[in-house]
Amino acid sequence: MELYYVYILKCNDHSFYLGMTSNLEERLLQHHSGKYRGAYTFNRRPVELMWVQQFTDPNIASGLEKKLKGWSRKKKTALILKDWDKLQKFSRNYSQYGKPG
Repeated sequence: MELYYVYILKCNDHSFYLGMTSNLEERLLQHHSGKYRGAYTFNRRPVELMWVQQFTDPNIASGLEKKLKGWSRKKKTALILKDWDKLQKFSRNYSQYGKPG
């Protein structure tokens, strides 16, 4: 059974990068080595793995990746920190808490 991973990296400029892969170890090596010059993380290395979730269904993994990419930074941070109260708060009040600030 093939596994799929949705992950969040923290870049050296403190931005987040969200991705999905079926080979997490190899993908992290690619991010760290700068294999793809045009990649978002190329000029933002080093990167640090902050969060990862494993799936057996690529469609579910892809759906979550797309969903998380639409989240605010505060909401992603709450997920990384497993702060479920803030995650719920930021989900309910996007217009108030979802904007950068």
